[in-house]
Amino acid sequence: MTDRPKLILASGSARRLALLQQVGIEPDHIRPADIDETPQKREMPRALAKRLSLTKAEVAMREARIDSVFDDSFLISADTVVAVGRRILPKAETMEEAEHCMRLLSGRQHRVYTGLAVATPKGKVRQKIVETRVRFKRLTGRDLDAYLAAGEWRGKAGGYAIQGIAGSFVLKLVGSYTNVVGLPLRETMALLEGNGFPVHDGWDSIV
Repeated sequence: MTDRPKLILASGSARRLALLQQVGIEPDHIRPADIDETPQKREMPRALAKRLSLTKAEVAMREARIDSVFDDSFLISADTVVAVGRRILPKAETMEEAEHCMRLLSGRQHRVYTGLAVATPKGKVRQKIVETRVRFKRLTGRDLDAYLAAGEWRGKAGGYAIQGIAGSFVLKLVGSYTNVVGLPLRETMALLEGNGFPVHDGWDSIV
């Protein structure tokens, strides 16, 4: 449909893009929002996911308006936070950070929060927070050494991607699997559709 409203994805995540494409949604523009993702003092994981997704939406909207890209467009942003209790795990950039995350996750339950924000063409923003509980098996020394050597942890919240090697560590998952990947699809589609975006228009092109 040529009159379909445009969609901006305010994220450079290949995983989020692939998930949207999986359900027939192809963003017209990709505008990653460069923001400081450092948690505030005593900030809780759920609050952090909510704040970052909203901030990303606001920054991306502001930048898109400069060159009129936002005109008549919807925009979606998201941020995923992995936490053990109140402890927010980093996006692992070093092997030491990744090892620390894996040792914390080994044999215990953690929570994955994704904050979603959808901005309408009129600039109104709607938000939702999605939570998934995940339990890892107890990792052996061989598990840990081989995983760290593989390098798949780099840049991942909590030091892992569930759709990769670390999927073999999962004993139990309660909630949305795609939330742990980076974008909860059911909730994303509901938020878009509820605000007037035609989510079904691309389904006839899915092979």
